[in-house]
Amino acid sequence: MKRLAEIPLFLQLTLLASLSMYAPAVHALNWNNHHEARVFFYAGTLGVFVCSLIVITLSSGRAHRRSSLGSLAAVVAAYFALPLMLAVPFYEAVQTTSFLNSYFEMVSAFTTTGAPLFEPGRLSGTMHLWRAQVGWLGGLFVWITAAAVLAPLALGGFEVTASAEPGRGDSPMERYAPTTDATRLMRGLTGLAPLYIGLTAVLGICLMISGDEPLVAVIHAMATLSTSGISATGGLEGSVSGIRGEFLIFLFMFFGLSRLTFSTDTITTGRHGLHNDPEFRMGMLIVFGVTLLLFSRHWLASFEVSQEENLIAALHALWGSFFTVLSFLTTTGFQSADWSAARGWSGLGAPGLILLGLSLIGGGVATTAGGVKLLRVYALYLNGLREMERLVHPSSVGRASSQSRRIRSKGAYIAWIFFMLFALSMAFVTLILTSTGVGFEDAIVLAVAALSTTGPLVQAAPEAPILLAQLSAGAKLTLCAAMVVGRLETLAIIALFNPALWRG
Repeated sequence: MKRLAEIPLFLQLTLLASLSMYAPAVHALNWNNHHEARVFFYAGTLGVFVCSLIVITLSSGRAHRRSSLGSLAAVVAAYFALPLMLAVPFYEAVQTTSFLNSYFEMVSAFTTTGAPLFEPGRLSGTMHLWRAQVGWLGGLFVWITAAAVLAPLALGGFEVTASAEPGRGDSPMERYAPTTDATRLMRGLTGLAPLYIGLTAVLGICLMISGDEPLVAVIHAMATLSTSGISATGGLEGSVSGIRGEFLIFLFMFFGLSRLTFSTDTITTGRHGLHNDPEFRMGMLIVFGVTLLLFSRHWLASFEVSQEENLIAALHALWGSFFTVLSFLTTTGFQSADWSAARGWSGLGAPGLILLGLSLIGGGVATTAGGVKLLRVYALYLNGLREMERLVHPSSVGRASSQSRRIRSKGAYIAWIFFMLFALSMAFVTLILTSTGVGFEDAIVLAVAALSTTGPLVQAAPEAPILLAQLSAGAKLTLCAAMVVGRLETLAIIALFNPALWRG
């Protein structure tokens, strides 16, 4: 384990990606698809061989000191460069697509965006498994690097509660736990990987018991834990498990609301317990609030439903809204089979604006969910609440703990800066997409879907689904960059320009 920690982070990721190619190779061989089996086996073997040669070469040289910003640079490089390697077997196995489409698909999967470029029937079961597996590994990568790389640098949402400036390192963490990045990465891998694998296995087994085919159950389990929303059937509407499967997935989507649902390695609040976590409480408030708003609109707008169908229609509409709202808030993007009933009940033909807003808010800090993050929204809420109090009582003194005061003042200031950067990024991506020939409304949907890592928005939000395969090469490359920026967040990329990176 110590020798493994000495290997550069990017090389570790490349080696892991190469080893992961053996899983689809075995699956293809089991289904007598020898071409795909050979492609993945050869690509994985070549990757392992090259990585081994590089490790042997580096082991004979002088050890280099790795700084936190150096690890951040490796994370950024991984999101841009690693999909190039992951796209090779995908391109060779499909044979009927371009390498750019393959690269787009792998960036979409690894950033847990899950934007559907291909129709489900065009890809084999092995290729669907590879897409879901890449997204699943991307989710595990987020879990580990959030605590090992982003938290010490006060990035990724931790800048709201940290005492240090973004990208400068949090001194309290270094004071009480003076460990290297390699140690933190190994600690995160050994502590979180078994939990991540176990939760995925439990959900997959439960979905199989509920009636789904093994491949569909495994893919949906991976997509739920990684919040990628990747499906081999085009969504949950095509699954056999029905409402039983939706309820199981609904329970596991709570892991996207707060990191406290699965780990206490990065505490963002002074009070312990999930019921005291501001992210989880705000997330549940949004889920219940939006669901009740959609449900109550039926009576507010006086839509007519026959008396004998009231109860059944109401229950279907309530569940469809409840599930879909939580799904898009965690940026998973699954739609309930009853979502059409919920839209009919509320009278909304295509509630794309609601789904866009939920995806923009996003889930919890250091989870696989994207978006602005609930902790930043909470900081802005505290600041706004305090400002309204001061309008009524200008000389009042806020009654709160030191951490709450820090969140609503400096934390809210940094959260507002991030929100402005997010808005500028969305405007910039929209401008580039429109210059490539994409319509304005579609460009906004694509920008939000990429920056919030909610790929299924391209089908759910607009009136007519956006066909990503028909976009120009420039638009696809723009979306690839936007997905990486959305996954890493703008502050993390800006932190790379810190002079300490080059001095280290």
